[in-house]
This record gives sequence, structure tokens and C-alpha cells, in this order.
Amino acid sequence: MESIADPALAAWLDGIRTGERVEPSLETILLLRKDRARPPGPELASVTDVSLPGRPALRARLYRSGAGIQPLTVFVHGGGFVFGGLESHDRLCRRLALLANTAVLAVDYRLAPEHAAPAAVDDIVRALAWVADRPAELGSFRPGVGLAGDSAGGLIAFLAADRLAGTGLQPQVLLLAYPNADLALGLPSVGEKDEGWGLSVRDLTFFISQWVPSASPEMYAEYSPLAVAAASGRRPTSVRTLLATAEHDPLRDEGQLLAETLVRGGAGVDYVAHPGLVHGFLTLDTVSPAARQAGDALLRRYGTALRRGQ
Repeated sequence: MESIADPALAAWLDGIRTGERVEPSLETILLLRKDRARPPGPELASVTDVSLPGRPALRARLYRSGAGIQPLTVFVHGGGFVFGGLESHDRLCRRLALLANTAVLAVDYRLAPEHAAPAAVDDIVRALAWVADRPAELGSFRPGVGLAGDSAGGLIAFLAADRLAGTGLQPQVLLLAYPNADLALGLPSVGEKDEGWGLSVRDLTFFISQWVPSASPEMYAEYSPLAVAAASGRRPTSVRTLLATAEHDPLRDEGQLLAETLVRGGAGVDYVAHPGLVHGFLTLDTVSPAARQAGDALLRRYGTALRRGQ
């Protein structure tokens, strides 16, 4: 019997396992992008929609939990490279701002299949460059910017940090929550947790094929954090990283291996495994008390790491 964090999460998983299975397709991607009602997040001092200049202009949202000068975190949402946005992760960004005591800039980056790799990475790099110019729209914030992402957003955040390694735009701290680190999906947990745990490997494989249409080893190596981290001279070794995984997640092993690879390359890594939890637990706070408690602790831990770098 596998241990699940709490009865509420077990009931949620039962609902997934007994629900209708739909083959992934472009039509299902469009359905996943549709607006839907979500439980609200905590009230904050201010939440403001902003626009990043350039071509194309990008939507973003700035969250502040207080009137004082805070550090700033650029947030990269998950969604398998093909869905998600400002609304899907609004509650999580509010919690991040409140619990980590950081201003948060959530970026509505371009999605596949309309915009294949590396469009999303380009967008986050552009966002970090814009933040470095300290535009008036963002108000005052402390030196040193954090970069956070969950799932596919973790992969995108990692690649953006790697591209900026050694430059003045490099983020100070990375938060990677259950990141997709191996686009080939080749590690044992993928087979062990392929269906029935909230993240369908069948669906994720299709989503990856939309973001990286050429499924060649070369393309996977270019856009897989594991391969990038192992490549000589390409590690963002000076970026302190907080990396979290969940026990019942197909991506568990690749996240753990990424943490180990970064440590071998000289990076400072705080690796946090979460027994009994599933992929996406940061956005399951209204489903499971255990997920909420684990998420709160992780976001606070990130805030501590960010403040230590000020």
C-alpha cells in the first residue's frame, strides 16, 4: 500500500482514476486554456497588471504583499508548455508573495504549439532584462532577483537562468518545484507513476511534442535541464537553487537527479523531497491540507533563501 499524504488527497486521486480518460490533442489543449472559476488567493496590498514592452508585448502581473521595499521574484507558471497563465497560477503567486515576503512578477509567456521552444525561454530572459532596468511600473525593490517556476515552468526558469549565467542579469536564487528536467522522460519514476497520480505521462509526452516538435536527441539535450546541467561550461553554478520533488510524481527521479548533478557541478542546492504528495501540490492547497502545509513551508523556505542573498 502506497502512502498518500492525507485522505483529502486520496479522494482527489480516486476522482482522477475513475474519471473519463481523454486522448490528448490540440482540441484538449484549447479546452485546458479556457477560463474557469478557481478559489481565490489571499488578499494582498496590491495586484497590478502590467505589460512588458517589445515584440511581442507580454502580459504580466505584479503582486505586492506590503508597502515596504521587498525583493522581487519573476514567476514562471507550469502547464506542460501549452496551457496555464496569469489566472491559473494567481492564487499560488499570491501565496508566494505573502509567505516569501517578496514582490512577484508573473509572466504570461508564449505557449506551444503556436510558439515552440525556445520562445518561452526567450520571454523569461526578456522579462529578467526588463526587471534589471528597474522600470517605474515595478516600483522599488531590493537588489537581487529571484526566479521561480513549477513543473514546465521550472524547466523554462532553469534554461533562462542558464542562458544568463555569468551576466548581470543572472537571477540570485532559483525555486524549481517538481521541474520537468528530462524531456525524454527516461527515468524510472516515469514508468512507476505514469497514470493515476495527477500528471499523465501520456498527456505530458504529447505536450512536449508540441513544444519541441523535433524529438531528436540533440533537441532534447538542448532543452532538458539534466543535459544542460551535465554539459561542461553550461552550469549556472552561482545560482543557489531550492529544488522540490513529490513522491508520487512521474518527474520525481529527474528532479532529484538534477539536484545531484548541480551539486556535482558546484552549485549550492537545497533539495526537498515531499513524501506522500503528488505533482502540482503547490496548486492543490484548496484540495489537501497536507499539500497546503507543504506548499506553505516551501514558499517560506524560498523567502528565507532569497533574503539571505540580499
